[in-house]
Amino acid sequence: MECLHQGDILKIEKIRHSVLVVSKNYFNTSGEIIGCPIIYNSNPGPLHIWMSTENTEGYIQCEKLALLDISMRGYKKVDRLPLPEMMNVSDAIQSIFEYI
Repeated sequence: MECLHQGDILKIEKIRHSVLVVSKNYFNTSGEIIGCPIIYNSNPGPLHIWMSTENTEGYIQCEKLALLDISMRGYKKVDRLPLPEMMNVSDAIQSIFEYI
C-alpha cells in the first residue's frame, strides 16, 4: 500500500468529494486515515477553510472528521495541500477540542 502523508488530497471510491488527509504520517501507516471532505459549494467560516491547488478547489470541512479505512477501498492521490495551509487546517481542527 502506498504511504500517505498529512496534506495529501485523495479521491476515494464511493465518496463523492475529495478528501484531505489530516492525520499524521505515522497514523496513516495503519491502513486508515483521518480525513476531511473538500466541498466546492459551501460557506466560509472558521471551520470551512478555502483551498485551491492545481487540481482541487473548495472548502475543507474541518468539523467533518472521518476515520476511513483505505485498505478496504480504492483511492487515488490527486493533489497535495501546501504546508502553510495544512497548518491552518490543523489549527482549526485543534480548536474544536480546546478547553474554554
